[in-house]
Amino acid sequence: MAFDIDMIQSVYAGMSQKIAAIRKMKGGPLTLTEKILYSHLTEATPDTPFERGNSYVDFQPDRVTMQDATAQMALLQFMQAGRPKVAVPTTVHCDHLIQAKVGAQTDLNTAIDKNKEVYDFLSSVSNKYGIGFWKPGAGIIHQVVIENYAFPGGMMIGTDSHTPNAGGLGMIAIGVGGADACDVMAGLPWELKFPKLIGVKLTGKLSGWASAKDVILKVAGVLTVKGGTDNILEYFGPGAESISCTGKGTICNMGAEIGATTSLFGYDQKMSVYLRGTSRAVVADAADKIAQHLRGDKEVYENPEKYFDQVVEINLSELEPHINGPYTPDLAWPVSKFAQAVRDNGWPEKLEVGLIGSCTNSSYEDITRAASIAQQAVDAGIKTQSEFTVTPGSEQVRFTVERDGYLKIFEKIGGMVLANACGPCIGQWARHTDDPDKKNSILTSYNRNFAKRNDGNPKTHAFVASPEIVTAMALAGHLSFNPLADSLTNSRGEKFRLKEPMGIEMPVKGFDVKDRGFQEPARDGNQVKVIVSPDSDRLQLLQPFPAWEGTDLHDLKLLIKAKGKCTTDHISMAGPWLKYRGHLDNISNNMLIGAVNAFNDKTDTVKNQLTGTYDSVPKVQRAYKAASVGSIVVGDENYGEGSSREHAAMEPRHLGVRAILVKSFARIHETNLKKQGMLAVTFADKSDYDKIREDDTIDINGLTSFTPGKDLTVHVHHSDGSSEEFQVKHTYNKHQIEWFKAGGALNIIRSSVNA
Repeated sequence: MAFDIDMIQSVYAGMSQKIAAIRKMKGGPLTLTEKILYSHLTEATPDTPFERGNSYVDFQPDRVTMQDATAQMALLQFMQAGRPKVAVPTTVHCDHLIQAKVGAQTDLNTAIDKNKEVYDFLSSVSNKYGIGFWKPGAGIIHQVVIENYAFPGGMMIGTDSHTPNAGGLGMIAIGVGGADACDVMAGLPWELKFPKLIGVKLTGKLSGWASAKDVILKVAGVLTVKGGTDNILEYFGPGAESISCTGKGTICNMGAEIGATTSLFGYDQKMSVYLRGTSRAVVADAADKIAQHLRGDKEVYENPEKYFDQVVEINLSELEPHINGPYTPDLAWPVSKFAQAVRDNGWPEKLEVGLIGSCTNSSYEDITRAASIAQQAVDAGIKTQSEFTVTPGSEQVRFTVERDGYLKIFEKIGGMVLANACGPCIGQWARHTDDPDKKNSILTSYNRNFAKRNDGNPKTHAFVASPEIVTAMALAGHLSFNPLADSLTNSRGEKFRLKEPMGIEMPVKGFDVKDRGFQEPARDGNQVKVIVSPDSDRLQLLQPFPAWEGTDLHDLKLLIKAKGKCTTDHISMAGPWLKYRGHLDNISNNMLIGAVNAFNDKTDTVKNQLTGTYDSVPKVQRAYKAASVGSIVVGDENYGEGSSREHAAMEPRHLGVRAILVKSFARIHETNLKKQGMLAVTFADKSDYDKIREDDTIDINGLTSFTPGKDLTVHVHHSDGSSEEFQVKHTYNKHQIEWFKAGGALNIIRSSVNA
């Protein structure tokens, strides 16, 4: 079934004329990224090109997608916007609140019972405002989107950092915070700094154990977690065309781990086959007619250095399988060197758990490649030496792979099939362990492996690889095993080598499913009631944040000086805290509890300057708020990397933090802070970070003349009576300064409705 076909055909109908105008304005060939971005401008094609990495531009995305954990806050904000219905096609997907514990059906039933209040809220608010609702168990948002909604040449924003998964189907799909989604749902332009472009040329062809996952693991190692910031990665070349559509999705999905705005591939035969195989032949037919507009121009790909800001080239024929980690997704190890790295670094060699699936690697092809390894184990009479779990990406994938017998193969080697949900990938994992604090290793086919991400244990060394590598390593039970070179031993003492995995891109019998789990919204939502109990500890109606008082910020107490990596997981943890994603005050009790205090190297222990005692970060901040004392958070490089969760921006705002001062920001988090009316600034000289002391009181001057491109001044008062002054930078443009002054972007939307 093809959703929103009228919208898709409308996009395609205007593309030829728009691209002709873009090419004339640019005066030369176009990348695919430029074709899609310029054809989705809110205003007409400009007279001159936008400056990459500098110009702020208004876009009109084609659709919005949200997962249940972020949708709660996004929709609570949208309810304040005063609009009767969403302005663009929008969907909500219930995938984050299902905890993996004993198995698919039991875990799903438990989640439906425990989260009934939240699911009922999301169902009713979706019904009221014209939003498609995918019920719990329907699947992981990104797999469901690529199966049903993504289309070549389109533009989508989603309230999840791995929204770029849809780039596997030729779409510019960008992860954002809920306030951005609220703008687009309300029919307003969506603002983005025009990205720089990184071209990734793929030559050769994958073979043997090498998979699409290894492409992005390699790219992550090359570019690092910051290398893609403010960039879009455009993949091209003969190697790109040889990768399956869902394989392309895997690569784009994990591009979020290098900070990329998004990633995408040009339209090709693999995409056409996938569209037709997922009952969207009408979309494939329409795309085929304008195929030349759904790829970069030939001249671009022949001379990429002239058209991209950076070019990376990878020969797929020479690509070795990789294992990345621990604690960061860009620490890349070719599998041939991994065992030595484990020994050299003293990482736990025993593999406790192998986990495959997630939004990154849960397609039919992924499952069949891993199952081909599992079948060899069945034939040899061996089972996994590690705990082993399988997470299908959607009910359509699960139903089809069960029909084709693949799930039974995993069960025969000791695997447990989990619900069609995020589960352990986002910390929704009731891990089976007698010692939850022990030093240990796990290996997943997920995308993100920050400390405490999967199970809350900072001593868990999480590594990332392809599903087939994970399966093979789970059979061995230790990280020093090289599936390409080493042998396994069965119960009879016989040694054998695993043969290379064999996968099937599309099911021979086609996809099938009995109940997709989709709820179509009411045609007239005026009669639908959305009820939020004032006594609920899961949901809380929002109150507008106060407007800026019109003065510089004085006497801010230092709340915490965060040291090292401080992701949105450190700022607002997931796991058990997910249940409070719709209740701002309750979830604020996790604010920055994972951040490392630079003055004592501890987490969740900071000095209360009012009492001189140490306490948890949220408690100290609540004490400052109760005393009407403003505060400031100081951070390190790439502050706020990782998930798009805007709670990491809303919690400090709600508790009275006035400013975030860091060495550098991750893109989504910086935007989220701006949207909520927070002051987000960076050190002009990064060494000034070292000047901040534990007992400091800080002034930020220059806000009364807050202007784009003009630095602000920080005045630091030390407890010994001395003081220091230095400059800080910001990236606020004129519109974003208005957000700050109004107390948040939503306040401006609300006032425009009431005007």
